[in-house]
Amino acid sequence: EVQLVESGGGLVQPGGSLRLSCVASGFDFENYAMSWVRQAPGRGLEWVAVVNSGIPYYANSVKGRFTISRDDAKKTLYLQLNKLTTEDTAMYYCAKDFGHVDFSGPYPKWLPRYKDWGQGTQVTVSS
Repeated sequence: EVQLVESGGGLVQPGGSLRLSCVASGFDFENYAMSWVRQAPGRGLEWVAVVNSGIPYYANSVKGRFTISRDDAKKTLYLQLNKLTTEDTAMYYCAKDFGHVDFSGPYPKWLPRYKDWGQGTQVTVSS
């Protein structure tokens, strides 16, 4: 059974930082691209970032502020969130991602197709 357990969320002031973690079990973690996705109140799921074969890709909204990483030995996915704004307030989920890289444009971009996310961890950015 696939299990993904996110943690590390909390209340932070604008401009602050958080580090999210996601511990995986029930599947061969090292063989999958893993993503972070988020859902703000009243909105749909928004893909945030993926790490695939050691290469990270980011949504434009978080590029330069968030950093995704993974430790395959610990079966853990991370997301470092810096320079947070109120627009980053959301429930954050990690997910297995079956997407792929699109090379057709001026630069490679990730086309996500995620599933099997966990229960999420809440990030609230407020003064």
